[in-house]
Amino acid sequence: MAKTVLVINSGSSSIKYQLVDLETGEGLASGLVEKIGEPTDGHYKHEYNGEKHELEEPIHDHEQGLKRVLGFFEQYGPKLSEAGIVAVGHRVVQGGYIFPKPALVTDKTINQVKDLAVLAPLHNGPEAKGAEVMRQLLPDVPQVFVFDSSFFFQLPAEASTYALNKDIAEQYHIRRYGAHGTSHEYVGSVVPGIIGKPAEGLKQIVLHIGNGASASAQISGKPIDTSMGLTPLEGLMMGGRTGDIDPAAVFHLIRNAHMSVDELDTLFNKRSGLTGMCGHADMREVHKLVAAGDKDAKLALDVYVHRIIKYVGDFTAQMGGVDVITFTAGVGENDEIVRKMVCDRLAPFGVKLDEEKNNTRSKQPRVISTPDSSVVIAVVPTNEELAIARKSATIAAEGKDSYGNEFTR
Repeated sequence: MAKTVLVINSGSSSIKYQLVDLETGEGLASGLVEKIGEPTDGHYKHEYNGEKHELEEPIHDHEQGLKRVLGFFEQYGPKLSEAGIVAVGHRVVQGGYIFPKPALVTDKTINQVKDLAVLAPLHNGPEAKGAEVMRQLLPDVPQVFVFDSSFFFQLPAEASTYALNKDIAEQYHIRRYGAHGTSHEYVGSVVPGIIGKPAEGLKQIVLHIGNGASASAQISGKPIDTSMGLTPLEGLMMGGRTGDIDPAAVFHLIRNAHMSVDELDTLFNKRSGLTGMCGHADMREVHKLVAAGDKDAKLALDVYVHRIIKYVGDFTAQMGGVDVITFTAGVGENDEIVRKMVCDRLAPFGVKLDEEKNNTRSKQPRVISTPDSSVVIAVVPTNEELAIARKSATIAAEGKDSYGNEFTR
């Protein structure tokens, strides 16, 4: 019998899920629950064996949504009782200073994840709730938290430390935690095999660019730096987030626009970035506007690329060079225009893009630079679900985590 892991990603009003085959790495079934707790009807989508099943109904809470999801597996397949499920893996954005590694879902760890919501208010609460519900629905299956911040817990102190008053930083646990770590770790681990170079000593930059965007610098698969910080707000420009901005902009808006903390939070995290500059978070729509001569969209795109180049230069200097730059996530994997704009800016340093390969759409990992390029340019589809599944299966097989928590039926 195959061994599988059900990977759950709970948001405030949505749930994404995928059943992963540990042997093949493939997603056997996947789905989406949307508009949880909203006044309009919610939407379910379950895909298995080439068939898509959808349903619309009011979804009052996560418990109702997840019960329906388990019903879909039973009704449309594959039946979890026959799928060899060994664990349920829950993606959590922020493990903070408590979780440098994955953890079993227990009463204690659920409460700890909830407490860490102060560092990720949009994410940790719903993720803890999803785990709480699934633990009740599948009590005989080990549940595991896998944290996006764990990979960057390894950052050297010079990269993880803010130049903030030491006592305040320690009291309130303010440091650079990073995010998208599961994706950066996965992509960084497969790049050596794709480009045919040993992992030891390999200097690479991974660009995880989509609606959320981040960059990492890695040597020998270990993180040296990343663009996101205390929260996912820091770093690259994103669909709705500002990315890097002078913190004094906060003081300025409080004093002059009389904005509250909540208003500023919404402005910086949801109403800025591409959305705030040209009205669209979807890069495909931005390109349409640029092609039509929209100056706001052109500026937004230029700022987006400028920020990427800024971090590529920063990370290259820190590592003393770079062997490979890899694009991943929604924009990185699918947007040949952004990839070309970035590579054109790096052309003076010997980066050469193979135009035909860059313009070819593919879901396969691939090299898109020419053989004589000074830096290998690659595109690698991320697979956070597989990474989460593997980590969860390891904890489940051991029956305990590194914090002393044990799974008991």
